[in-house]
Amino acid sequence: MNLSLTLTINGETREIVLDDPRVTLLDLLRERLGLTGAKKGCDRGQCGACTILVDGQRINSCLALAISYHGSSITTVEGLAQGGTLHPVQQAFIDHDGFQCGFCTPGQVMSAVGLIAEGQTGDDPERVREAMSGNICRCGAYMGITEAVIEARGKMSETKPEKAA
Repeated sequence: MNLSLTLTINGETREIVLDDPRVTLLDLLRERLGLTGAKKGCDRGQCGACTILVDGQRINSCLALAISYHGSSITTVEGLAQGGTLHPVQQAFIDHDGFQCGFCTPGQVMSAVGLIAEGQTGDDPERVREAMSGNICRCGAYMGITEAVIEARGKMSETKPEKAA
């Protein structure tokens, strides 16, 4: 039995036919669509390496059945940079050495983008660490990750237009 779904992935609408309703978003992205930024770490939703944004919200794509997200807008790490310009979070990760081996980096970056959009960070390193606690870095680059998130939040808030009263 084939199932059809429509997803907007990194701004591009895609019509997808699934032959198995048990396909996860992670497997769909990596194996069918060639978007390999999200990683299969634990495959149990515990490490955060597979973090993507669905309709602006952070999710562990290894736990999400693709068919459940028909009509959704998905952003992966491949969709963050605009032309030759990195997203502020990506640039901050480079500037603050927020990675070592790089395996967790796409999930860390996507989680940081999501939590900044949610307004959960502020300038408090402890709040950032708590909000990012679902993303594990085996190399222990947490100090750089925290600094990167705080810097990116500051730069992103500078570029946002003020809301009219």
